[in-house]
Amino acid sequence: MVTYSAGVTTDDLVFKALADPTRRFLLDLLFQRDGRRLTELESELAMTRFGVMKHLRVLEDAGLVVAHRSGREKLHFLNPIPIQLLHDRWIGKYRERYASALINLKSELEGMA
Repeated sequence: MVTYSAGVTTDDLVFKALADPTRRFLLDLLFQRDGRRLTELESELAMTRFGVMKHLRVLEDAGLVVAHRSGREKLHFLNPIPIQLLHDRWIGKYRERYASALINLKSELEGMA
C-alpha cells in the first residue's frame, strides 16, 4: 500500500476526473454547448440520472464543471481553467523540449541534402 504525505491536490482531482471516459464525454458535451441541464446530459448517456449526477459531482469537485441555479433549473458549465493549468504544468514543458529537438533534427537533415 502506498501512502502519500501530502493530501489530495487539485491536480489529483482533475486527473481522477479526466480518467473516466464518461466524464470526458460529459466535458465534450459541455464544450459543444455550455449551460446544459441534467436532463439534457442524461439523455446523451445510457445510465441512470443518479449515475450522471455522480459523474457531474466528481467534475464539480475537480473544478471542471460549475453549476448555477436559474430558477428551478440547475445549469452546468464547462470550466477549462484546470485543464489549462495541467497542460501548462505537465504537458507544455515536456512538449517544448521534444518539439525543439524535432526542429533541430529537421534542420540537420535538410542541411545534409
